[in-house]
Amino acid sequence: MHRIAIYPGTFDPITNGHLDIIKRAVKIFDTVIVAVANNIEKIPLFSIEERVAMIQKSVRDISHVEVDSFNSLIVDYCHQKGAIAMIRGLRAISDFEYEFQMALINRKIGKDVESVFLMPKEKYTYLSSSLIKEIAALGGDISSFVPDVVKNKLKEKYSK
Repeated sequence: MHRIAIYPGTFDPITNGHLDIIKRAVKIFDTVIVAVANNIEKIPLFSIEERVAMIQKSVRDISHVEVDSFNSLIVDYCHQKGAIAMIRGLRAISDFEYEFQMALINRKIGKDVESVFLMPKEKYTYLSSSLIKEIAALGGDISSFVPDVVKNKLKEKYSK
């Protein structure tokens, strides 16, 4: 059986913490699909196309990873892709309550899709896309937090 997992998120932008979760997930699953969400509650800095392109460049050296986008319920997308699991990253206890609630809702709508929680390396637990954008907007050095493609795109966005 080919085990497919979906790693959904806004990824606005992808960080080294996200990449750490992806590297952990490919050790467990045969294929990991990084699925960029069109989240109607968030106003992203980057378009879906820009986020997909940045992720594709960031994961090009990681085997068995695909990048896609979706505009539906995550469990419906999992069914469409034949996924058995959904990957979620937990950085701190503050993430747990929201992720636990989402896992229970997703279990109710898609009983056959498991939620799998992975923790990044400790050095990435404080990272968030929002924090990265704030540092970049103020001209701070983000090179140790994101892949080069993201660093360059953020510089480009904030230099305008």
